[in-house]
Amino acid sequence: MSALKQSCSPGTPVLTGRTRVLVIDDDRELCWLVRDYLEPLGYEVLAVHTGPEGVERATAERFDAVILDVMLPGLDGFEVLKRIRAKSDVPVLMLTARGEEADRIVGLEIGADDYLPKTFSTRELLARLRAVTRRSARRAAPVAEEDGEREIVVGALRVNPATRQAVIGDKPLDLTTLEFELLACLARSRGRVKTREQLIESLTDRHYDVFDRSVDVHIWSLRKKLGDDPKDPRYIRTVRAVGYMLINPDAA
Repeated sequence: MSALKQSCSPGTPVLTGRTRVLVIDDDRELCWLVRDYLEPLGYEVLAVHTGPEGVERATAERFDAVILDVMLPGLDGFEVLKRIRAKSDVPVLMLTARGEEADRIVGLEIGADDYLPKTFSTRELLARLRAVTRRSARRAAPVAEEDGEREIVVGALRVNPATRQAVIGDKPLDLTTLEFELLACLARSRGRVKTREQLIESLTDRHYDVFDRSVDVHIWSLRKKLGDDPKDPRYIRTVRAVGYMLINPDAA
């Protein structure tokens, strides 16, 4: 039996364009259900069932998003993601069979944009798929208000919302779209606490379902790329039971 739970609603809006999605999963029933749910909403869904096939299709064709399972024949999902990232920045939504934190962290470190435990509702899949494709579109074409926004400097860290680049010293940071948006949100409010809810709102529209725990995992990955120690942070400080704050290491 497939892990996908149908939860379609008559009020679900239909998209006007065709968004191409590649599903890489050896569970053929799940692939069919994803296709049958998304295609009436304006998506074009293609599916392959092995790791090597997934790499070949994802890097040879244009897709707006990839849904990638961790457990695959031929190559596992982590290796598939590495090979995709070597050639493409297409948004990748990873599926984990048990939703284990270790799998999520590994995927985010390699370059996944988001993750879902494999028992998920169609509404949650749609919300997260829309979120990663929307963030990718913003990265490709920054909104007008960001075009004139100045570079934010915090110690050796420089965050440029217009170019969507972050640098420590002279070393560029290799951040996912979501990691950059989290960092930019914290940088704009440097020295002030941002709650998890405020961070979530900076990433997605309010009617999309995003869970607090996913923010924590992305912050964990972002800290690692910043070379930050959570026990003695130089940049991102945890404010217990509230959220996070970007601090200036030179002023700490």
